[in-house]
Amino acid sequence: MRIILAGYGGHMGREVIAAAERTEGAEIVQGVDPLAPEGGVCVPRFADCRAEADVIIDFSHHSLTAELTAFAVEKKLPLVLATTGQTPEEKALIEKAAERVPVFLAANYSLGIAVLTDLVKKALALYPDAEVEIIEQHHDRKLDAPSGTALSLFRAVQEVRPDARPVEGRAGQGKRRKEDVGIHAIRMGNIVGVHQVMIGTQSETLTLTHEAHSRGVFADGSLKAAAFLMGKAPGIYDMKDLLKAGE
Repeated sequence: MRIILAGYGGHMGREVIAAAERTEGAEIVQGVDPLAPEGGVCVPRFADCRAEADVIIDFSHHSLTAELTAFAVEKKLPLVLATTGQTPEEKALIEKAAERVPVFLAANYSLGIAVLTDLVKKALALYPDAEVEIIEQHHDRKLDAPSGTALSLFRAVQEVRPDARPVEGRAGQGKRRKEDVGIHAIRMGNIVGVHQVMIGTQSETLTLTHEAHSRGVFADGSLKAAAFLMGKAPGIYDMKDLLKAGE
């Protein structure tokens, strides 16, 4: 599996390089990163890519969405999107690209987060009147808050409770409403990623937690997603599809 890696020079780019080295059959044939030094396998723009590849893995920045999706469609390459924070316009570009090539889209590439998401929906079905709070923790360099994973967990809550209302942080005066789902962000030190979903009644609280010990877990997941996309029809795929394929 020959990979073009967007975000080659970043923290996650280095994790994907390491993951590819320990994964049989995976090879980074081209890196794309406007901030990385030119030379060798890395180039500053997609227009400079010359290597033959089977798939693109993106750990860059959502501002590159237009260039990235245009290149994927032009070269007819499956695309693994591991970047969050896209604007509505950028999301529309992704959806348009998915009409032409397979696109794997996930806020978090940990299989454990996919399992957590499934457990949240099952638990809420059993606790229809419980209150829900989502807490996420990340390192002090993370730009977006709340995290894309926290927002995806909220969307999982909405699947069970369509009237759920996000409350990002909490301040001021006001009683909690039944449909409120608190979403709280912590930024500190070098925390890789911790996501908690608290489901509570007046008599008990169930706390579901996932903690990533290394960023390598996200790199490994992106490689699994890339392998999953091989031979797939155009469309948008996610971690639920990957889990089903492994059943």
